[in-house]
Amino acid sequence: MEKELLNIPPFTEGIDRVDGRLKVTGAAKYAAEFEVPGMSYAAFTTSTITKGTVKTIDTRAAERAPGVLMVITHLNAPKIPGYETGKDPSKPPTGGGPLRFFADNSIKYNGQPVAMVIADSFERATHAASLVKLDYAKEAHQTDTSKVLDKAATPKGPRFADYKRGNPDEWQSAPVKIETEYIQPIEVHNPMELSAIIAHWTADDKVTVYDKTQGVKSTQNAVAQAFKLPLDNVQVIAKFVGGAFGNALRTWPHEIATVMAAKMVKRPVKLVLPREMQFYTVGYRPYTWQKVSLGATADGKLTGIIHEARAQTSSFEEFTEGTVNMTRFMYACPNVGTIYKIVPVDVNTPTWMRGPGEATGAFALESAIDELADKLGMDPIEFRVRNHADTDPENGKPFSTKYLKEAYQMGADKIGWQNRKNKPRSVQEDGWLIGYGMGSGVFGAGRGRATVKATMLANGTLLLQTAVTDIGVGTGTAMTQIASEVFTTVPVNKIKFELGDSSLPPSPTQGGSMITSTVGSAVHEACLALKEKFQQLIGNGGTDKPDYAQVLKEKNMPQLDVTITSSGTSEMRNFSSYSYSVHFVQVKVHPTTGVVRINKVVSVADSGHIVSPKTARSQIVGGAIGGIGMALMEEGVIDHRFGRYVNADLAGYHVPVHADIPQIDALFVNKPDYKVNPMGAKGIGEIALIGMSAAVANAVYNATGKRIRELPITPDKVMG
Repeated sequence: MEKELLNIPPFTEGIDRVDGRLKVTGAAKYAAEFEVPGMSYAAFTTSTITKGTVKTIDTRAAERAPGVLMVITHLNAPKIPGYETGKDPSKPPTGGGPLRFFADNSIKYNGQPVAMVIADSFERATHAASLVKLDYAKEAHQTDTSKVLDKAATPKGPRFADYKRGNPDEWQSAPVKIETEYIQPIEVHNPMELSAIIAHWTADDKVTVYDKTQGVKSTQNAVAQAFKLPLDNVQVIAKFVGGAFGNALRTWPHEIATVMAAKMVKRPVKLVLPREMQFYTVGYRPYTWQKVSLGATADGKLTGIIHEARAQTSSFEEFTEGTVNMTRFMYACPNVGTIYKIVPVDVNTPTWMRGPGEATGAFALESAIDELADKLGMDPIEFRVRNHADTDPENGKPFSTKYLKEAYQMGADKIGWQNRKNKPRSVQEDGWLIGYGMGSGVFGAGRGRATVKATMLANGTLLLQTAVTDIGVGTGTAMTQIASEVFTTVPVNKIKFELGDSSLPPSPTQGGSMITSTVGSAVHEACLALKEKFQQLIGNGGTDKPDYAQVLKEKNMPQLDVTITSSGTSEMRNFSSYSYSVHFVQVKVHPTTGVVRINKVVSVADSGHIVSPKTARSQIVGGAIGGIGMALMEEGVIDHRFGRYVNADLAGYHVPVHADIPQIDALFVNKPDYKVNPMGAKGIGEIALIGMSAAVANAVYNATGKRIRELPITPDKVMG
């Protein structure tokens, strides 16, 4: 059957969240809320040193504590079958890999679990974990990445080789040039829902896992491989995820440890990480130093760019991200070079955080672009438009669609950019300095592979099933909207989207702004195929808009279903496909105290057709808030004498609250890109944050004349 494009209706508010009532009434079940008969509870004892080995471990008091079932350490933990990778099974595979809890007595970072207590209640497990006594052989450690930047090395693999187009050093001979350094500190995921898992072995070779994960299929694969189980013998369930931001993109050691513990005690085991362990156990945005060198002609045409980044990783695993990639194609420039290196230190492995890599890179690039525009005496938007790339400079391909200039204009009009003065410190209001800033964001608009089963039941309900998770972005709502635009006669409340279970048809992990494009395409194609199947059932004399329940009744059929696997087309290889954002900010800065207040925010997305306007707006607002937190307050602070966080809680680690955030205007260009998928939709989740921190920094400069290149922008830096 020939694929069809959606008959896209005019831009409307769209349908309400299909899971909204479940969430606000508490009926939605998250990983830790499932009840399994015979449940036991786990708690960790963690290392108080940063590097070394465990000399002795005394678990006797913990084992004698009320309700304790078992204490697991490196002395009694069984070998994980899938980790037997050579002569020394405690070592990770070649090239590095995640740390394996209880594999040996080595300590790789402060806060590393060294014992796991299983008890009949959470409180008893937590108390008993505090009774475990350890004696360590300490070694000298290093957690201050800024002190060892000279030890940075290029990551393994061709993807991370230095990039060069033309002669990047051309910037040095430009009439107007800058060379500046930027610092992104550690930024920690702090979703409301803590990382949690329940593992329940239903047979010696069969396990059910309720997990906070962004990908039930990837977790299923990880557990099956670790314990050498048939894939179908592992079921992973994640019906609801209360925010993840990237910290649930991989299967972490605490998850494998919990599955192991459940097998050892022969009871279901629940583990909920305390807030402090969110800092130590499930990754973070890494500390990154960047240097950007730019040159331009006197009339504002870029002649050369060099963007260098050095980011921290753990001593035992290479973590990499696309920090410098945006610089290669964002602006038309004949001479570009990028260099990306990583610095191993004695910390846990970082991970992807919303706007992975690109958010860090955009802070440096978009701040530097603003600095060069200021040196040229040009308006920042005019400078960007003058260097707009009409085709992809990195590979010469045309863009599938690109309406970035339109986004610039929409945002400028809405924020009142005409009121901005190019000279800093020119506008005051009620004793506050007023400044305007903007920053651009970009992220790849891809499409993966997904399978969806579409079933029309005899009662007229359209059931759609696939294993994707929803981390709060509104996936179920968007998929329902897509299905309703194919099955126009089926009421929205009769469309059900089932997700979050690895036993359902396969779907990719939710991340990288690809789910609407990937799963949405599969939903669209499955619905078209199901309609076609009904037409074949009815015959040529049937109506185009049948009563599906009546058809099934007449045919004496309980249901009719199809299963469709969908993936991108080869045509996509001929284009470069990206989503774009432009963030505009007006700030107020107090000249005496250095306090920065966000007064207005306008975020514009050029991301194809907006399938679900209500959830799309929520994505933009959430990303903008995250970007404001990144700009003004978020920072994981380590006391490097001890290698330990000093603010591993929500009292010391500041995130934006209601009082920090004004009304946020979310605007959409809303022009479809049918080269990516049949809905014409592209991702929003990442671009909602990418570029926002630069917009805030640029606005602070416009207000004060003070250029702050190290986040977060705190009053001491404004006044320093």
